[in-house]
This record gives sequence, structure tokens and C-alpha cells, in this order.
Amino acid sequence: MQRLPGAAYRHLAKSCNFRAFSTTALQPTKGSHRDAASKQPKVMLEDENAFGFIRHNPRPPKPRKIGVTEIRGPYYSVMGKHYLKDVLETMGHHIDGLKFAGGSFSLFPEDKLRELIELAHEHCVYVSTGGWIEHILTQSDPSTAITRYLAKCKALQFDVIEISSGFLSLPPDDWLRLIDRVHAEGLTAKPEIGIQFGAGGDTDAAELEALQGQGGGGTSDQSKIVDLAKRFIEEAGVERIMIESEGITENVKAWRTDVVQAVLAGLPKEKVMFEAAEPRVFNWYVREFGADVNLFVDHSQIVQLSCLREGIWGMSDTFGKVVTYRG
Repeated sequence: MQRLPGAAYRHLAKSCNFRAFSTTALQPTKGSHRDAASKQPKVMLEDENAFGFIRHNPRPPKPRKIGVTEIRGPYYSVMGKHYLKDVLETMGHHIDGLKFAGGSFSLFPEDKLRELIELAHEHCVYVSTGGWIEHILTQSDPSTAITRYLAKCKALQFDVIEISSGFLSLPPDDWLRLIDRVHAEGLTAKPEIGIQFGAGGDTDAAELEALQGQGGGGTSDQSKIVDLAKRFIEEAGVERIMIESEGITENVKAWRTDVVQAVLAGLPKEKVMFEAAEPRVFNWYVREFGADVNLFVDHSQIVQLSCLREGIWGMSDTFGKVVTYRG
């Protein structure tokens, strides 16, 4: 099958005038959400008449290719329209993507799910499924199930289909075929890869550690995920890859910073997003790789991360030390 480039976010292209994971703007459309958003008050740090006179790191405008922040939607806690509206009306400038985790979207009444997706689009935020495709691949007829799944996601106006296999052994060529199917539907595929087998969900540290003694260990060599990511980018036109935190900074005795270094040495920075499950983790990423590192965090952490990116707050090792130069 011919490899297709990452598809444009259909609904965001109409409402927010940008293409998938890119900085290529489209011409404004009359009455678009982007046009309405431009009439809203500026973020006060961006407004010279408010707090704009105070030193801060300016964020790239949406659509961002660097410094992208994706937040977790409903999973550890409920998120309805009013809750999400509060989050987006106050912090929408700092949010690029909203990700449902663990197939949580399948539990919603359809009208309520559509409300959340439409609300995200109104704030120029893309919507991702999370890695539920692992569950679908275990169906008795996965080919038919995948086809129906993608069709329904498209009808619901999801933008991104995450492809994860933390609990499955999936050949690389099969990954590429899945990516092709997603792109063929006009959706954007975002593979999630990591070094830990059995990662994701609610697996605790003891279970992951037990895997280390089974059949040669539960972790992969870092070169494997770098090589796999290169294939996704070069052969399938994947625009961004999620790096799973488990086995790297989550559920480990010592952080595998060598894996992070290998990923960033082997892949373009803008093509990678790191899961940062705790404040001390995203604090480390920003300290080590700067304010423009792409991160996935829980929605409850968006204010803390944004303060860190802007350089206006931080922990003892980052307070007053996170800077950018846009000259």
C-alpha cells in the first residue's frame, strides 16, 4: 500500500485554520472559531497592558510544532462539558491536544462525547483517541473491527488515532499497515512506543519488575524504538510519536535518562512527544531540553506545566532558570 503523509485535521482545518501537527496556516474562513477566538482577550502575559511587562518566555502561537502540550481527558477522573469548558476557557491558549485514555470515550453517551470534541475544536485543540486500538486488535475479526472503529471515530470528529501496543507483540510491518489504514480514512496516526512491555493502563511497579525475569526481561533496547520510530516517520509520514513513560521515568527504581537522550539524538525533536506523568518528570524534561519540548500531562497539571514553560515559576532547580531566545 502506498504510504500517505499525516492527514490534515479535517475539523480543525475548518475551524482553526491549520493543518495536522504543522505550522502551515490556512486562510481564515468567515465565521470560523479561530476568527471568534481572535476577538477574545489576550492572555495577560501576552498583553503589554496587563502583565506583559513582566519577563516571561513567549509561547509559539497555535498551531505549534514545538512546545506542544497534550492533556489527558477523562480517565482518572470524570470530565464533562462544564469541567472541560472551564479548563479551556482559562488555559486553552496553553493546550494543543486532548487525549482520551483507556477507551474511556466508549463509555460516554454519544451526544455527551460529541459535546466534548466540539468544545475542544472551538478552542483549536485536537482530539486523540488514546491507545484503545490494542483492545480492538484482540477481537475475533480485527480487520472488520478496525474498519468500523476508524469509521466511527471519523464520524465523531476525532482528529488523531493513537496506535499503541504496550501489551501486545506487533510486527513493525503491521504497525505500518495500521498507520496506512488510519491515514487512508483522513485521520492522523500517532504511534505510542516505549521500552517497557506491559506498559500502560494501571500496571504497578511490582508487575513490571516481575516481567524482567521472564524470557529475557520486560524492556526493549532503546535502539529498537528509535529504529521503529524512524520507519514510521520515513515510510509512513508520521508527524508525531508518543514515548511511553513506563520503564523510563514511571514505575522504575532509577530513571532511564539514557533512553530519552537516545530518542532525541536519533529523532527530530518536533516529531517526539514524551509522556510526563508527574510534575517532577516534566520539570526534568523542561530543565534538560528546554521550554519547547513536547509533553503529555494530566489535565490537572496544565497550569503548573505552563508556568514552568513560561519561566514564571518552577521547582528549586528551575525557578527563574527556564529561558528562551527567539531572536
